[in-house]
Amino acid sequence: MNMSILVADDDPVIRRLLEKRLGDVGYGVTVAVDGVEAAGKLASSHFDVVITDLVMPGDIGGIELLQIAKDKDIMTEVIVITAHSSIDTAVDAMKKGAVDYLEKPVNFDELFLRLEKIAQLKSLVRNADDLRNAMDVTESSAAQTIQNLEITAADLQLKIDQIDTFLRDSQLNEYDKIDKALQVIGS
Repeated sequence: MNMSILVADDDPVIRRLLEKRLGDVGYGVTVAVDGVEAAGKLASSHFDVVITDLVMPGDIGGIELLQIAKDKDIMTEVIVITAHSSIDTAVDAMKKGAVDYLEKPVNFDELFLRLEKIAQLKSLVRNADDLRNAMDVTESSAAQTIQNLEITAADLQLKIDQIDTFLRDSQLNEYDKIDKALQVIGS
């Protein structure tokens, strides 16, 4: 799955490194220099994953960006990047909906592993949605088929009742009974 990733980090070295390494393995990467720019990009585009520094200058930090991402689309996963000294803040971010956190300096093997798990989860969710949609279509089709069968059965029962009436009619001779029964069958 080729996921789209938004990277928000005020450190140009980390931002460029993330952009290059993620792009090299096939992810679609968009970068933002801070939380404000990232929030703007979230408002205008969909991202499967947001990777954000917890501490950025301006009014929107990592926690606020997490909330903005989740408010826009609950299925957007957020990974926060934190300095060792703010692990408690990272744990708090996870309580608020972040899928994971990474400590600086970023270990790319860990990051790729976490992104692969997110991709697998998204794939499972998509497959479950596809199955649910297929079941809905099947259920709707089955309901229509049952309704059609009920109408056909009612029509056939009506014909059987008419034929039975003709066959029991003592006023008609045998040929007329058969003729009327065949007319009902042919209609």
